[in-house]
Amino acid sequence: MALTGPATAFAVGRSPAWCQFVERASRVAPLGVTVLIRGETGSGKEIAAKLIVATGKRADAPFVAVNCAALPDTLVESELFGHSRGSFSGATEARRGLFEEAHRGTIFLDEIGALPLAAQAKLLRVLEDARVRRVGENRVTDVDVRVIAATSLDLEAAIARREFREDLYFRLSAIELVMPPLRERVEDIPLLAAHFLRRLEEQGGPSRKLSAGALELLMRYPFPGNVRELKHAVEQAAVFADGAELEPTDFSALWARAQMIPSKEDARTGRTPVDDATPERLEEALKRTGGSRLEAARLLGISRSSLYRILRRMPPADAPVPG
Repeated sequence: MALTGPATAFAVGRSPAWCQFVERASRVAPLGVTVLIRGETGSGKEIAAKLIVATGKRADAPFVAVNCAALPDTLVESELFGHSRGSFSGATEARRGLFEEAHRGTIFLDEIGALPLAAQAKLLRVLEDARVRRVGENRVTDVDVRVIAATSLDLEAAIARREFREDLYFRLSAIELVMPPLRERVEDIPLLAAHFLRRLEEQGGPSRKLSAGALELLMRYPFPGNVRELKHAVEQAAVFADGAELEPTDFSALWARAQMIPSKEDARTGRTPVDDATPERLEEALKRTGGSRLEAARLLGISRSSLYRILRRMPPADAPVPG
């Protein structure tokens, strides 16, 4: 399979953390072994799976992706392994499962930790025997499928809580890859943001560039939603911006979220953004926002009332004057 559309974002990056991940993924690609990709939500685990497939021996074979967390408990086994006609209420005809759909190709099981225990047991049997049994049938069907699983959960903790089978974990984790979160590859943010803007323009969207101030804002934001959150933030700003160059004021949604996300150090010490709002930073924020105190407060991650309190405490000589 060729990397197209959003998947091309996978190739964007030059940070050490990213290059190390790509190098490890490239080593895994030609092998037929099961792979477990671990990483935070939005970090690009499915795209990583597509890269592994695109550079492997099954590149031209089916690639079937399924979000295990989105499958209703009552239909998990039917979706994965298929069912016969009349096997349960509503089964008006026989249906192949996703494993059969992926025959001779790859199945990507996202959020594998969300599978019910009963389905985990059947999945383990499929991995061991390379055969599936449809719900309501006795006969088995051979399947030749490479399995790539992914999770944002702590599977070891789930095993300790008896929510995930230890034997399945060992079967899935023959090779583990860990996706670096975006906060560990800050150097890639300018490249990714430019990529998303270019993709949006190719799809008929507006032509936009990032100002130095907007880029600095993006590189300072922690992005708990990782690459997915960056993509959405850049696209939203581009669509609703008035000018050709995106400014910090075009990312007001990020500022609102940033006020609810303390850094690890701030959470430990109780430090808040107000503590870091020095006269120099206030003056710089007001310059960037054209004197708008509301936007300056958002840029600094503080409330407007906090900004006013700080301004009142500042000596007249130091107090920034909006231009």
